[in-house]
Amino acid sequence: MAEHRPAPPRWGQLQRYVFLEHRLFWEGWISRADLMDRFAISAPQASEDIANYLEKFPDSLEYDRSRKAYSPTSAFSPRYFKPNARQYLTQLLLVADEAIASEDSWLGLIPMHQAMPRLRRRLDVDTLRPVITAMHQRRAVEVVYQSMSTPDPTRRWIAPHALIYDGARWHARSWCFNRSSFVDFVLARFIAVGETRHAGIDPTLDREWQESFTVELAPNPSLTGPQRQVVEMDYGMEDGILRVPMRLCMTYYFERHFGLDLPSDLLPASRCQVVMQNRSELEQVRAIIGARTELSP
Repeated sequence: MAEHRPAPPRWGQLQRYVFLEHRLFWEGWISRADLMDRFAISAPQASEDIANYLEKFPDSLEYDRSRKAYSPTSAFSPRYFKPNARQYLTQLLLVADEAIASEDSWLGLIPMHQAMPRLRRRLDVDTLRPVITAMHQRRAVEVVYQSMSTPDPTRRWIAPHALIYDGARWHARSWCFNRSSFVDFVLARFIAVGETRHAGIDPTLDREWQESFTVELAPNPSLTGPQRQVVEMDYGMEDGILRVPMRLCMTYYFERHFGLDLPSDLLPASRCQVVMQNRSELEQVRAIIGARTELSP
């Protein structure tokens, strides 16, 4: 006779199980009120969720009468979510950056924290929305743009096909009809967004977007042996190398963001802890792709 297996939880119930385990793992307890507040469910529904979870994993929780909450036992192990330190800290960072409200995160007891203040670039909904719409509909859009290379704003037609974040600013990667090439436009520098028209541009011709490159980083050889070991541990390097795959167009921003475009002897090794191992290979690929781009329509 085939073994009877219980049906998997429905989507809504699964989300509540994930939330339950998230709170148990990171904060060490959960109450009915937590489930009720997060999912806008009734007290009986919250009680049923906890009872169903205990039925599945009877030795995983214990009730704390003084706290009126459930705590994980030594047998507790998350079954419905995989604990991830990056995800936890990302939620914390979003709260610190006021990108989301604390009640919109899955964090209950938020630890004391402080994040480096960000210099926020201007981001206008009335600019972003038509750019995204043009991407979805494969249309060109007329914009008034202020660049660093011209004293006055210029009017131009662009065909955006992707968004790029360089660590500080958002760009619209677009075909520029004025320059007949693919260019990154800083969204904060759009002064006006106007009419749209059929673009007729194939994004697959954007070679720097389509091609990928894996940057290889290593500890600065000027560091001492123990210092290099610390850097390897910080970045989780394997055999002294950290391999970072990315689109070719992102390599420029990656170099600038981590100071890899500066001569290694310009800063002390303690300020330039990693160096690029395969720079010559990157320059060669850039040269090849650059030649292809010049032939693009």
